[in-house]
Order: sequence, then C-alpha cells, then structure tokens
Amino acid sequence: MHRLLSFHTLCLSLILAAFSLPAAAQLYNPSDGQATNQTRQLYYSMQRLVGAGTIFGHHDDTAYGVGWCFVKEQSDVKSVTGSYPALYGWDLAKIEHDSIRDINGIPFKYQKQLVKEAYRRGGINTFCWHMDNPANGKTAWDTSMRTVKELLPGGTAHATYVQWLDKAAAYLNELRGDDGEPIPILFRPFHELTGNWFWWGANTCTPDEFKQLWRFTIDYLRQTKKLHQLLVVFSEADFNSADEFMQRYPGSAYVDFVGFDNYCYKNVDDYKRNLDKRLAIVDTIAAREHKLACLPETGYEQIPQANWWTTVLLPVLQKHKTSYVMAWRNGRPDHYYVPYPGQVSEADFVRFFNSGAVIFENRLAQLGVYGRYILRK
Repeated sequence: MHRLLSFHTLCLSLILAAFSLPAAAQLYNPSDGQATNQTRQLYYSMQRLVGAGTIFGHHDDTAYGVGWCFVKEQSDVKSVTGSYPALYGWDLAKIEHDSIRDINGIPFKYQKQLVKEAYRRGGINTFCWHMDNPANGKTAWDTSMRTVKELLPGGTAHATYVQWLDKAAAYLNELRGDDGEPIPILFRPFHELTGNWFWWGANTCTPDEFKQLWRFTIDYLRQTKKLHQLLVVFSEADFNSADEFMQRYPGSAYVDFVGFDNYCYKNVDDYKRNLDKRLAIVDTIAAREHKLACLPETGYEQIPQANWWTTVLLPVLQKHKTSYVMAWRNGRPDHYYVPYPGQVSEADFVRFFNSGAVIFENRLAQLGVYGRYILRK
C-alpha cells in the first residue's frame, strides 16, 4: 500500500504533534482509488488519531432529543458537555420512496442542512440505511423471503433496487460544502448483517449472495453514480471469532472500516466482556486488512447505571484501537442513549468527556481533518 503525504496531511501531522497526539506509522489509502481529496484527508486524519482517543458520535444528535425536536443548534450531548459530538449519525431510510422525511421523521431538507452544519464545524457524518425490502415493499425488518438473491443482476427485484440506489445517490450527491465539494460520508450499508432481523441478514442469504450484493452496491455507487466521497463501513452484529467475522466480508476493495454494533442490556458484565472480546478480534482484522476498527452503534437504553460511561464503556475503549464509537439516538423519554440535563448519568458523562480518551467536536474541529484549517463560522 502506498504511503501518501500531501501538504494537508503534513500540516495535520504537525498539528497532532502540537496537541501531543500520536501520528500513525503508516497511512492506508481509501478503498476507492478515486476518492475525493477531502475524503482521503478524512481517512488519513482518522488513522492518525488512532491512539489519541476514540472519536465519539451520536445518531440524529442535532435533530431532536429528550423533550425537544428541530431546535436550532440544540443537542443533548452539547447541553451536558458544552460540545457537540465529533461524529453525527443519520439514516437514508425512506429516501427510496421519495419521502420528504426519513424513518425517524426528520425532513430530508432539514437533515441535509444539519449534515452541512456538522461538516462546516469540522465534524464527521455517517449514514446507515434501514432500506425497505425492495422485493415486496415491506420494512427493513421483513425476513419473509430470500430477498438478497432477488436484488442481484437477473433477480426479480434488481430493477427496483437500482432505482432505489439512484435516489439515494442523488441525495448524497446534494450534500456539499460551501465551495461545492462533496461532503465525505462514512457510508454503512447492510448493518448488523450477521443478525436475523433485517432482510439482508444471515438467515435470508448465503455468504456469497451477500458479498455479491455488497460489491454490486458499492461498484454501482462508485462507477455508475460517480460517488467518490464515501468511506465504507462494514458493520456486523454478533460474532465470536475472526473466521466467523470474515465469512461475509466482501473484500478490502469494498471496505474502509470494520466493526460491529453491540448494545448493553441488563447484564452489564456480559456486555463489557463481549465488547472487549469483539473489539480485540476487530483490532486484529483491521491491522491485517489495513482498515480502521470502529463501534458504529452502542449504548445502554435510558442509562440506568450512574457511572456506566467511565466504569463500563471507557475502560474497554481504552484497551483497543477503536477509531470511533457512536451512541444510538435520543428518540423518546423512554428510548435514549446519551444523557440529557438531569439524567442520572449526566455527571459521569462529563467525566467521560473530560477523560482525554474520547474526542468530541471541541477537539476534532481544531485539527482540520478534511485538510481545512480555517473553518467558516
């Protein structure tokens, strides 16, 4: 793999040194050989930050929270810590139907604005896609048929699937910075692929069928739709070994991040043990495949344990080379994953924020991870 040191990359290394952050020993290129300059710079920057702290994200952070919705510059994370998260999760779901709102009720026009604002501040955006079933029009959670094979070339729903990709590609292409440049996106299709709850899950397709669909999807977006601003996230659910993790891996030409989703339930010790084991496995795979390791979804619903952030999540993150971690959304008073003012884990979340082991936007924005060092206000 070639090591590329552009002027912006050199500048970033000097900035990291000034902040006493370690630079990566080797920089790996994005899997897309035609990745845009900003996308390359982001990938190099995230590599250099490994070991300096885990980038912290929150899904739909600036769109809504506990007790509020669509309030300018609002964020539960910021209300508690004084800083926005460094990474923002979003969903493409319902774009396939030309809906004006995503699956969580955010108008796509407003979502687009929030993505641009996050990018302007120096934050990172990532998209998943709870795509409805193209073969029968039911939800992403429909597992009544072997959908994946019907989406491949020659399949009964292939044409529909391509039309839906076209709609997503058009929307992603509209996400642009102030100078018209495509905003880099961490694109996370077919997440939790080893589970049995989505139409793309392990119970509805063979490993080969899944890999074919993944490769077709990425090739189509890159080659036909000319989207070169995507860094691709491969995100599993449960697994217990590297061999098991790699069964559905589509190949290094189609992946930039390797990770998994892992939630905490009542047995906190089990969560901590499984998280530690799986992060260790992903560390090894990431090093071997020249990728970045990540934890794209995690959290403890309603966070009933007051010291969960610093005694459960943080110690595990500190043991591993996890590029980023994202907590799930604050959707309702009974369904939230980061604290809001007055929540029982609020003080501990501030300790988590101040630990130096996690990176929020207040630290990330100073580093100009896209190669931009003077950010617009």
